[in-house]
Amino acid sequence: MEKRPLVAIAGTGSGLGAALAHRFARENYDIALLARRKDVTQQLADELNAAGHQARAWSCDLTDPTAVGATFSAIRDAQAAPDILIYNAGAFRLGGLLDIDPAVFHESWKINCYGAFLACREVLPAMVEAGSGTVLLSGATAAWRGSAGFASLAVGKFGLRALAQSMAREFGPQGIHVAHVVIDGQIDTPRLREYAPERSAETLLNPYAIAESYWQLHRQHPSAWTLELDLRPSVESF
Repeated sequence: MEKRPLVAIAGTGSGLGAALAHRFARENYDIALLARRKDVTQQLADELNAAGHQARAWSCDLTDPTAVGATFSAIRDAQAAPDILIYNAGAFRLGGLLDIDPAVFHESWKINCYGAFLACREVLPAMVEAGSGTVLLSGATAAWRGSAGFASLAVGKFGLRALAQSMAREFGPQGIHVAHVVIDGQIDTPRLREYAPERSAETLLNPYAIAESYWQLHRQHPSAWTLELDLRPSVESF
């Protein structure tokens, strides 16, 4: 029986993570869903499996090297070596430099950047051996500029962007497509709707539209690969 390709989505929630899982499942990809809380990913896995897809939920602290190593080892044993890694984890706490707790700052950096480093190290060896693979990293406006009160986000997202550039130059010649996606605006999620119900849909990024762009990045021909893609609503200023 021919092996079905597998996409690992690290940092899966009810917004973009869920949209990515549905988009790749439509193309007959098996799905590995990673999040610190398994209740969120298990509900999505159950939904995908009920629709005839193949998905599995994994609980993983993406900032813990031991946990990341053990989880990806289990994924390789139970499912397969991922053909695609999407790192979609993120964390942010608004606060000025003199106000934000150093531990919070450190944790934000670990989730926004360090976790991607750990996850990429787990999938790249098999991709190198196969001579193919895709790594997609979810960035933010803060990857371009650090604003007042946003240091805990900007530092990690700057680092994630640098990681993407370094990986692309190292592993692109080996057949692995690395791309960084700048999500320039807020995503329309159930959580956002709870605390900002007045926001109109045209001012927000549709998660399924974003997921379509990720799919198109994965499908690009090697002669015309994108390293960085920026996405925003048509009404967003930039």
